[in-house]
Amino acid sequence: MTSTRNSRRRNRRGITLIEMLVVLTIIGLFAALVAPKLLSKGDTARVTAARAQINAFSTALGAYKLDTGLYPTTEQGLGALRAKPQNVNQWQGPYLPQDIPVDPWGHTYIYKYPGEHGDEPDIISLGADGQPGGEGIAADIVSWKSQ
Repeated sequence: MTSTRNSRRRNRRGITLIEMLVVLTIIGLFAALVAPKLLSKGDTARVTAARAQINAFSTALGAYKLDTGLYPTTEQGLGALRAKPQNVNQWQGPYLPQDIPVDPWGHTYIYKYPGEHGDEPDIISLGADGQPGGEGIAADIVSWKSQ
């Protein structure tokens, strides 16, 4: 009887150091395999959000042009979609329901009109690095490419 009690006590003492290390190793391997995939999804979501915002700006700019006959100048910028610029008579805005957002990385969108890539304005997000050019997540997201 005494030996059965002692054996039960030993079994109830808790987990051993080896068991704990095995569990931590499994958790570490799981995190090493899953975390990079989850992080890349966040980057993809930011790129998608920037493209969606640029598309929303383009739609609002089209409505602005229908009302006024011209796109806002570079100096007037995207702010002309929210507040009436001076000397613009047919402005019927605001053309966006909220203030002009920054891109998903916290940088201001670049607006140029006349643009360098056609008859429409150029709208640019400089990507994660906030610098012109770049590759991958640091690549610029631009209005004249629909990738």
